[in-house]
Amino acid sequence: MGALAALGPLAIDMYLPSFPAIVEGLNTTQGQVERTLASYLFGMALAQMIYGPLADRYGRKPPLLGGLIIFTIASVGCTLTGDIEHLTLWRIAQAFGGAAGMVIPKAVIRDNFSTRDAAKAMSLLMLIMGVTPILGPILGGQILLFVGWRGIFGLMAIGGALLLLASLLTMRETLAPQNRAPLRVSSIAGNYWQLLRDRQFICFSLSGACGSAGLFTYISGTPRVVMGVYGVAPTYFGFIFGLGAAALILAAQVNARLLDRHTTEKLLKLALISVVVSSAAALALTLLGLLTLPLLMVCLMGFMASQGFVNPNAAALALSRQGMRLGVASALMGTLQMLFGALAGLAISQWQSDTALPLTGILAISTVLSWLFGRIGLRAA
Repeated sequence: MGALAALGPLAIDMYLPSFPAIVEGLNTTQGQVERTLASYLFGMALAQMIYGPLADRYGRKPPLLGGLIIFTIASVGCTLTGDIEHLTLWRIAQAFGGAAGMVIPKAVIRDNFSTRDAAKAMSLLMLIMGVTPILGPILGGQILLFVGWRGIFGLMAIGGALLLLASLLTMRETLAPQNRAPLRVSSIAGNYWQLLRDRQFICFSLSGACGSAGLFTYISGTPRVVMGVYGVAPTYFGFIFGLGAAALILAAQVNARLLDRHTTEKLLKLALISVVVSSAAALALTLLGLLTLPLLMVCLMGFMASQGFVNPNAAALALSRQGMRLGVASALMGTLQMLFGALAGLAISQWQSDTALPLTGILAISTVLSWLFGRIGLRAA
């Protein structure tokens, strides 16, 4: 489930280092190549809303297999494309396939586990899901050196094909026949409307979505600050960038262990405080002109470690009461995370500064909103 959940996020930014090579190879502009990323994010957000009802009606396995087939074919199309227009279309198709891996694993986890055990499983899911967008560009940069930008998409195709084979041979269906929901427009619309009115679900989902906005802020803003503001050479940037990934991995595993002795609600409450403190400290140091690179990394690692607690616990609590509409609930939660992440990435790309203020400012806004929605969700729970 972790590998499936990583597939879509990996395809988001694994090809980022190859932008200049794609510009040259397809005789296009940087802006047109960047729009292939926006197209992917849009497709990913929209497709998740489709997979949810399908997973609740036909079970978890058939929609997943269909999505993996689409992803693999689209990845081959990206590899062989000859112009930027077709690359954009294949990226949208790739997003529609990869979105299955964003929706189905969360529903499978809730099919099998109670709230506390689901939070532990979500922590293990976070191990791969959270670190994939961070390590994706590093991996893509290394692949680019040996096989070029087409090889990056070729590797995505191989990954999709292997996961398709593994799911086909080893995955069992986890949705009981009596829990299958009818596939009617009125029923689907009703489920989404009820979810939007469910204070516990929507607040925990928004808390996780704002946390995802902070994660995309880290991904988008750290390269500019570390290399542009503090002058770190690109050779060493990957190591500094990876410190946040290490903090996220470690914290997610600690969270899984602590859930044996503490409630999901207690850990989320403490993590929401920690995530605000770390980002607020970074913003204050920036405004006072005292932010050095070591202090920035301490604050960012604090934020990433806190996210290792916030995301899995918020997701488990959001899905804890959804019963027969787990697929729809997982889809809506994933869509919110993708939309908020895209908005944060857009905001930091538009906010130009020769300081770390765009990074620390948007990070602080994201974490305060995450704390606010999380607190409301805890009261509702």
